[in-house]
Amino acid sequence: MLIRLLAALGALTLAACGNGTDGPPADDPNTTDTGTDTGGAMESGIEIDVSYHTLENGLRVVLSEDDTIPTATVAVYYGVGFRNEPQGRTGFAHLFEHLMFQGSENLPGGEFDQLIYNSGGVNNGSTRFDFTNYYEVVPSNALQAILWAEADRMARPIIDQEALDNQREVVRNEVFVNVLNQPYGGWIWIDLPMLAFENWHNAHNFYGDLTDLDAASLEDAQTFFDNYYSPSNAVIVVAGDIDPEATLEWVETYFADIPSGNPLPEIDVSEPRQEEEKFGVNPDPLAPQPALAFGYQMPDRGTPEYYAMAVLDQLLVQGNDSLLRQELVVDEGYTSDVFGGINLLGNIYNYNGPMLWTVGMIHGSENSREEIMTSVDSVIERVRTEEITDEELNRALTKLRSDFYGIVDSGTRFGLVDLLAAFALFDDDPSRINRIEEGFDQVTPELVLATAQEYLRPTNRTVLEVVPAEEDEAGEEEDAQ
Repeated sequence: MLIRLLAALGALTLAACGNGTDGPPADDPNTTDTGTDTGGAMESGIEIDVSYHTLENGLRVVLSEDDTIPTATVAVYYGVGFRNEPQGRTGFAHLFEHLMFQGSENLPGGEFDQLIYNSGGVNNGSTRFDFTNYYEVVPSNALQAILWAEADRMARPIIDQEALDNQREVVRNEVFVNVLNQPYGGWIWIDLPMLAFENWHNAHNFYGDLTDLDAASLEDAQTFFDNYYSPSNAVIVVAGDIDPEATLEWVETYFADIPSGNPLPEIDVSEPRQEEEKFGVNPDPLAPQPALAFGYQMPDRGTPEYYAMAVLDQLLVQGNDSLLRQELVVDEGYTSDVFGGINLLGNIYNYNGPMLWTVGMIHGSENSREEIMTSVDSVIERVRTEEITDEELNRALTKLRSDFYGIVDSGTRFGLVDLLAAFALFDDDPSRINRIEEGFDQVTPELVLATAQEYLRPTNRTVLEVVPAEEDEAGEEEDAQ
């Protein structure tokens, strides 16, 4: 349930961590059965078995049968993430994720975890921009018990002062370990979005200011649960070696009687079009070298331009053959590595609001921001003024497909259930997983050029430097927390 956000020498890893490691008849009144839908995937692409149902209380249920490994993966996703937390309570979505691991009425204390471990399984959870998730991977014969346990957690979690105080201290320690006492801290995944975006819901410290965490009350926690942790704001995905009909019956038995919940609070997360380049500087006494990051606001998710930006991401920053790596590492020698991408806290598919395409690097103190950004601009302006070749496009599309298949085809099936849940939450259409490649197939060199001209313009960019600072400056910054 913890989120370990590790930033070391510019290599960013967000590990969603927890207490472990890594259908019915058509006339059934409790479900809306869309049947099995494999979408319109290309012959060369994937074809995932997907069946989709909605219970009367609003809970969306996604089932995907796959008997290649004798395990079942269960994931419960709630449509609440960093963007939803109330102002003055930064870090609250993450804190509440911790609370949901404190047990439920019938499984208090560590009994939930013991149920998983004694069955030979693992469990985990995380908080992201637009969702909070909990998942288990267990032998198939333990599936029914796990569904019962997740229903008990959804309906009757233990939310009391002792649990709140305990988990608040855990999160505080995470903030110190992963941000305040970490070289470069939250530079690229917290500070850059805070500088780039205008809307508070996209532009606050989602890991949590210490004063906000300290001020969180038990009433806040109960209100947050009542607002967001309900069947009508949730998706359950079960994938693996399952009997879909029996699995759906178990889901109905354990979840159908849970009240649907109140209407969700309305939150506007939209961003204005960025019209001026932004700059910021973070003094950091723990940083051995300067660092530089820049981000451009993305097109809306699912649009043709979104897919074109995914192609540009592959061309510009992904892999040893990327254009920015060639320029900044190989040709100029400013840095030993360039990293970045779309949605650094997940992947290009599992978010549902304003997002940055981000690039970051640690560099030598002899190189200035202006010098490095001049080299960056020489690369960016090429894709803004010249059409990429068919060879470049095909290479980028091949890399995108490879990454996509890698997400879906993991032994735990977590990548698969993650995409199915995201597409159910955000699009009401988990079978979209079988049509993702159609979006890539529509990208042309002309579309890439037009997208680069609009979204990679300098006035859509935010640049953030990390500058090694003196120790006394650090003390002043910590006192300000």
